Amino acid sequence: MALPLGKSPTPLLARRASSGEIRNLASVSSSLLPAFGTSVDEVYPKLHKYIIAPYDRRYRWWQLFLVILVIYSAWASPFELAFKNVASGSLLVIDSIVDAIFAVDIVMTFFVAYLDKSTYLLVDEHKKIAIRYVSRIWFTMDVASTVPFQSIYRIFTGKKHGGDVFGFLNFLRLWRLRRVSNLFARLEKDTRFSYFWTRYCKLICVTLFAVHSAGCFYFWMATNYRIKKNTWIGSQIDNFESRSIWLGYTYAMYWSITTLTTVGYGDLHAENTGEKLFNMFFMLFNIGLTAYLIGNMTNLVVHSATRTFAMRDTINEVSRYASKNRLPESLKEQIMAHLQLKFKTVELQQDEVIADLPKAIRSSISQHLFQRTVETAYLFKGVSQDLIIQMVSEMKAEYFPPKVDIVLQNEIPTDFYIIASGAVDLLTYRNGTEQVLSKLGRADMAGEIGVLFNIPQPFTVRSKKLCQVIRISHWNFKQIIQPHDSDGQIIITNFLQV
Repeated sequence: MALPLGKSPTPLLARRASSGEIRNLASVSSSLLPAFGTSVDEVYPKLHKYIIAPYDRRYRWWQLFLVILVIYSAWASPFELAFKNVASGSLLVIDSIVDAIFAVDIVMTFFVAYLDKSTYLLVDEHKKIAIRYVSRIWFTMDVASTVPFQSIYRIFTGKKHGGDVFGFLNFLRLWRLRRVSNLFARLEKDTRFSYFWTRYCKLICVTLFAVHSAGCFYFWMATNYRIKKNTWIGSQIDNFESRSIWLGYTYAMYWSITTLTTVGYGDLHAENTGEKLFNMFFMLFNIGLTAYLIGNMTNLVVHSATRTFAMRDTINEVSRYASKNRLPESLKEQIMAHLQLKFKTVELQQDEVIADLPKAIRSSISQHLFQRTVETAYLFKGVSQDLIIQMVSEMKAEYFPPKVDIVLQNEIPTDFYIIASGAVDLLTYRNGTEQVLSKLGRADMAGEIGVLFNIPQPFTVRSKKLCQVIRISHWNFKQIIQPHDSDGQIIITNFLQV
């Protein structure tokens, strides 16, 4: 429903900063923004040689690439525990490459500036960066999750398999999952991405990881049980260890999904005490996971429908009020039409959208939206640019549905209106009957007679169709016009010439 109101000269904000600078500032993490009283140049000075800025675009792309490798590590760690042949075979080369890339990232971290929480300034001294990184658990865990234990064992012993101990050591790679968590936290705050779909993808990832990990661990339990026949999969498939990896993984995922969804077909069930204990803990975990998923999804759905619920509640309350007070049907219809239009255009209302912005920005927005329309109104043709800008800064936008009275005859003048779009009728009452005097359209004015001469409004103004109007109050107009004597004379002359 929003209609363009014309373009004004370049806003003040655009003259002070280029769009590229504004985009760069908006993309910086909130933790890197300067404190009050601190200039941007103090926070983001020219860094020392060979130091990487944490907000550098190339470094951000590197971090995003590492997230992709983290996803692979989260899948491979449980998988290699369950299927040992894969860990020492086809995936060994890939694991080595991934570990090497994360080793490069460890080295790069010694050259990445960090934000000092006490001064909120970037620290770019090599010694301080190294001491901070090495003295924290991050460095120890990063190294532990990167060391290729399986390859080292194979080089020194010549054996392909190192037992289950190396399979469990691979779980140290899950330390890297914090990168994925940080990525989702940033995406949820980034307005360029849908919060609903970002949160939804996060929930899906959590569920898939839980299903994958439980299935792989359950298969590992079967492979390490003494009597293979007395396992959940051995009771169904003979010599399952010598069968294809795809078959074992499919059965494990089938069991895990049916257990997570509490379907439990019964064809794959625990056969020994260890499996029964694991099933018990997995089902208890599923209760918490299901509650987490349902709670988050419910919150997302309810949040998206909050405005709809508010609209329906308001309309129901007003309907009961109108019925209780026996308001005329025509007046009740006007009230309902106005409320529905208000909720439909709530995102377009200037007051509610930009109320928290600085006055200079609000003024620039008003100039962009309203200036050309005000300049084309007959009353303000030829007035100074200063007067136009001051009036535009105080103007408000409103929407009116069809057949609604904007101004009532004989009411005290409080505002005058400029029609931005739509059409209205100018009405008067004579001998108890309504008479249409004229029709007003785009850039025409209504209510200005009462405001100029401080008399009761001589006409009723009623919308013919959906109207978008801008208005300024009687008091604000008089305060603005007082210092502009010459402009006041021009306005009176324009009025008399019509």
